[in-house]
Amino acid sequence: MRRSIIGLVVFIAAYVGSIALYINSGMGHPHRIADGPSSSDGTKVTFDIQEIQSNNSALRANITILPGPALLDPRSHNLKEDLTLVATSTIAASRRTWPKGTLPDIFPVSLGVAGDVADWPFDRYESGPVSIELFSGAAQVPEPAQQTLVDRLLGWKIDVNREHQDDAVPRYRLDVYRSSSTAAFGLLILGVLITLAGLGLFVAVRTIRDERKFQPPMTTWYAAMLFAVMPLRNALPDSPPFGAWIDVTVVLWVIVVLVISLALYIYCWWTHLKPDR
Repeated sequence: MRRSIIGLVVFIAAYVGSIALYINSGMGHPHRIADGPSSSDGTKVTFDIQEIQSNNSALRANITILPGPALLDPRSHNLKEDLTLVATSTIAASRRTWPKGTLPDIFPVSLGVAGDVADWPFDRYESGPVSIELFSGAAQVPEPAQQTLVDRLLGWKIDVNREHQDDAVPRYRLDVYRSSSTAAFGLLILGVLITLAGLGLFVAVRTIRDERKFQPPMTTWYAAMLFAVMPLRNALPDSPPFGAWIDVTVVLWVIVVLVISLALYIYCWWTHLKPDR
């Protein structure tokens, strides 16, 4: 009875701890991570960080512009001059112009980030200086705008460092790393894989030593565990590329131990169920 109570308490504590980690990681809700100074005419630029592609070392974001009254025609409420956006630290085209008489739409960009996915789940990525500038008209007159960075990444955390606080155009460096809940989730799945291999070997060794009777249905249990390895491996957060350290140090050896355990159990079948002659 006492052991049951202790087990129940440990389970509840683990459950509450996992929820606390998830809440501490932001629960995947979008939140502002940086706000630049307000502009005189009310123009706003929002930099929405949508997705990280760790295998390609890229960060995908959407840029949304809300022009202030000074940039809009009071009658049509469209741009009264051409409006040009220039973004730095991007991989693809970083310049876009919206012609007079239109309104800016969402501009998707990809940022290059430095990092190594082989360090999963403790990999970190750092961007170059990220800046966004607006220019209006044929003369390309700089337009001030309030810049807001929004984090929409699920399972990641972002630290923002602004360079040269006195610059008119803010420049940010982004440091992206996995949240503690995501890292814990990945390590838990690896622990499950190791536990499966340990259980399979334990049962096989006890049976081959005649400490337990051979049970024919257990062979299907071994097969089920073998087929469960890859789905569990692919369930890891952001599924690290094949050949990462977890494949060499964990997944490969889990498969090897399970196959050895199955072979030992089949040997038990061969020796324990000999036909009567």
